[in-house]
Amino acid sequence: MFKPEFRKRIEPLVPKIVLRIMDPFHTELYRKLEAAARAVPPGARVLDAGAGECPHSTLFAHTRYVKLDRGIGDMTWDYSRLDVQGDVCELPFREGVFDAVVNIQVLEHIKEPHVCIAEMARVLKPGGQLILTTVQDWEIHQHPHDFFRYTRYGLEYLFDKAGLKGRAEALGGLFWNISFRLMALLGFLQAGWRWIFFVLLAPFLALLVPAACYLLDPLDRKQDYTLGYFCLARKP
Repeated sequence: MFKPEFRKRIEPLVPKIVLRIMDPFHTELYRKLEAAARAVPPGARVLDAGAGECPHSTLFAHTRYVKLDRGIGDMTWDYSRLDVQGDVCELPFREGVFDAVVNIQVLEHIKEPHVCIAEMARVLKPGGQLILTTVQDWEIHQHPHDFFRYTRYGLEYLFDKAGLKGRAEALGGLFWNISFRLMALLGFLQAGWRWIFFVLLAPFLALLVPAACYLLDPLDRKQDYTLGYFCLARKP
C-alpha cells in the first residue's frame, strides 16, 4: 500500500470513485462504520478503545464520545486529541457505562486479545454494541506492536467467550487481496532509484488492474482470502 505520508497527500486529490477502486477495503470499512455510527442514538455514551489519531470522531459527533489510547502504537501520530490515555486491556471505567464501544484496526496489536474483548464487553451496558474491525491478511505494521491475525471463526470464538453475540463480515475477497498486494508493490517502489519504476507501473497497478479486481471480486463467494473483517457484537 502507499506509504502513509504519500497517501495523505494524494487522497484529497483523488475522486471518491477512483479511491474506492484503488482502496476498496478501507472505503468499505468506512462505509460500514458510518452506517453503524448513524444507528447509535443521539446522546449515547460511546468509547473509542484504541482511538489513535481519532479519525472517526466526526462520525460520532452526535454522541458522548470518549477517545482512549495508550499512545504508543505509532510515534509519528498526533495523540493530542485523546480524552484518556489508557490500556484497552485495563479500561479505567466501571462496568456497564457505555452504549457502544468502537475498536477499529486495533485487535491485531493486542498481546492478550481475549482480555481486550472481555474488557470491552464489561464496560458495555446490557444491550450495548461492540463495533470492531481487524485484519486477516495484512503486512506487519506499527513495529513492534503487531501480534495477531484473525479468521471469522477466531473472532466469533472471542465474542462468545466474552459473552457477546456477534458476527464477522468479510471486507472483500480474493481479488481485493490481489489488488492490495499489487498496491504494496507500488509502496515498495517509493524509495530512491525505484521511483522510476513507480512512475512507469503506477497507471497499470494503481488503476487498471485494481479496477478489474474490483469488478471481479463478487465472484469470490467464500471470501476465505479476505483482507479483514467488520464485526458487530451485542451484549445480551
